[in-house]
Amino acid sequence: MSAEEPRTSARGRLVAGVAWAVLLLGLWLWGREITEVPSSGSGSASLFALGLPAARGPLPGVPPQRVDIPSIGVQAPVVSRGLDVDGAIDPPPYEQPGTVGWYGAGVQPGAAGAALLVGHVDTQSKPAVFYGLSSAKRGDRVRVVRADGSIAEFTVEDVSVHERDRFDAARVYGPRVPGRAELRLVTCGGTYDRAAKSYTANVVVSAYLTGVSSAGAAAAGV
Repeated sequence: MSAEEPRTSARGRLVAGVAWAVLLLGLWLWGREITEVPSSGSGSASLFALGLPAARGPLPGVPPQRVDIPSIGVQAPVVSRGLDVDGAIDPPPYEQPGTVGWYGAGVQPGAAGAALLVGHVDTQSKPAVFYGLSSAKRGDRVRVVRADGSIAEFTVEDVSVHERDRFDAARVYGPRVPGRAELRLVTCGGTYDRAAKSYTANVVVSAYLTGVSSAGAAAAGV
């Protein structure tokens, strides 16, 4: 085994695992005009039954700069990413495993629709930014610091694992409630398939907008 072989395998695991999760992103984007139709309700009754706060109305679109998930110790910069030659989201560089990628041509976190954030789960030697994502729980808070200084505050609605051979892009990426501001955080999950050089599943955290604050207020604990 050459000295380069483990690195190549690890890189393939990181990139292929994340890229596969968004390989069908085009289907989600294509179907947005169909799924995002006016709704007669916001799902408030269902949220109340789950002990979750009511959804807040969407914010004006502003690019994200940082994402914080206090319950799992994540505080990471966010960079805009496009699509690669295969039509999947180009994840953050392998050399920046602590950075989260946002699909810049999609929904901006806090705006109506489902914004998509992706991150690596590990490197060849240590955990990466979304290593603990599967440990997130319903009711956890996710804060997205935006370019205008505002902080979009989301509440986790559920955490799910989607097997590769049964992945439903429309279900995963489509809005849960039309017109609501939502967030999807995606990383690799399941087991690593050495033959396919990718993970067998993906962890998806779904959250929805419940508040907004300024950076100054958050620092003061407001």
